[in-house]
Amino acid sequence: MEIKQYIEKNKDRFFEELFEVLRIPSVSSDPEHKKDMRRCAKKLAELVKAAGADKVEICETAGNPVVYAEKKVDPKLPTVLVYGHYDVQPAEPLELWKTDPYEPVIKDGAIWGRGANDDKGQSFMHIKAFEYLVKEGKLRHNIKFLLEGEEEIGSPSLGPWIKANKRKLACDTILISDTTQKAEDVPSICTGMRGMTYMEVTVRGPKMDVHSGHYGGAIYNPIQALCDMISSLIDKDGHVTVKGFYDDVEELSRKDRKMLGRVPFSEEEFKAGVGINGVKGEKGYTTSERTSIRPCLDVNGIWGGHYTQGSKTIIASEAHAKISMRLVPYQDSEKITKLFAKHFKAITPKGVTSEVKFCHGGECFVTPLGSKEYAAAAKAMKEVYGMDPMPYRGGGSITVIATAQKVLKATPTLLGFGLERDLIHSPNESYLLKQFYRGIETIVGFYKYY
Repeated sequence: MEIKQYIEKNKDRFFEELFEVLRIPSVSSDPEHKKDMRRCAKKLAELVKAAGADKVEICETAGNPVVYAEKKVDPKLPTVLVYGHYDVQPAEPLELWKTDPYEPVIKDGAIWGRGANDDKGQSFMHIKAFEYLVKEGKLRHNIKFLLEGEEEIGSPSLGPWIKANKRKLACDTILISDTTQKAEDVPSICTGMRGMTYMEVTVRGPKMDVHSGHYGGAIYNPIQALCDMISSLIDKDGHVTVKGFYDDVEELSRKDRKMLGRVPFSEEEFKAGVGINGVKGEKGYTTSERTSIRPCLDVNGIWGGHYTQGSKTIIASEAHAKISMRLVPYQDSEKITKLFAKHFKAITPKGVTSEVKFCHGGECFVTPLGSKEYAAAAKAMKEVYGMDPMPYRGGGSITVIATAQKVLKATPTLLGFGLERDLIHSPNESYLLKQFYRGIETIVGFYKYY
């Protein structure tokens, strides 16, 4: 039976199984969902086992458990390690959802629900492609699964676990579907992702909240100080002002920039998609380049003082912000973290003190366009979409993949099928059925050509 027929015959069962997984609120950033993390891991282990794995384990880490599974065909054949994650972003604000985030539905040609794309839906495609290959007697590779529960918080436990289980995870390539395509009918393959460092900063002033009438105009308000400091982190040309930030940045040639720029990109659609009327970023680079081959700094959250209903005339004793920096090849996340901390201390004005707390981070990674893994992925995608895929660099981060690449000495292969319209990390996340089906077909094709 061909894969299209197999999908059509079994799609109702596929959705029943996937929906069981999507209903579990496996939010790794919230300790209250600790039991849900384990429940989700158990369910995925059951699905991989039913799909044909010979060995399935729920492995303990310092944090959330890892689902490990394998099916060995022949030690002489290539081994593919499938990576995915079962944790999801928080669904809040719930009032902005058009459907219940944890009661998945199919409507308007898509699966709706938290994790529908990122990354439960995309990881599920691999389980079903594997199931097809096993049941139809077409499996010609050794396959291992590594499904983690901490990607959305920077995978703090997985790096050490990978290093401790190097032999267990030995493979030739790491196959990942946790990225997007640039357009629904224009196939594209992500050939690298940015690294990241994420931290929380605190600015302190008076030892307690004080009366804004008695002290206003005479002391440096920590919230104002924090805003002034943050404002100075990026100059008028969009450059990050942290000294040494760009020292190790990979500067792509005009030829490479032109090649990566072949992927279709509409600035008008980009703006319309998120409801903005203009773009802003580093001078000398296109919007597409700013979100892929260039590093950046963003404020992810800011708070302090009185922000609930009613009025309270105070000057807060503290102000806080969460700041992340996306990094590109040759930038070292640890070095950038230290440079930022030093810079933030240096720009702290008299009258307040500051503190920088590192949260998590990791390195970027790149897949060579000339690799046999990329060639197999490109052939598979062409067979499904009817045209050659275009390479591009992703703006997001899966920082643990750089660790896995280094420890296992295996090439990452990114076969993602999400679209910007899927609104991952936002309310109303969804995943087009067309892309879900194409994803399963392309993964099967990858094994055919690899």
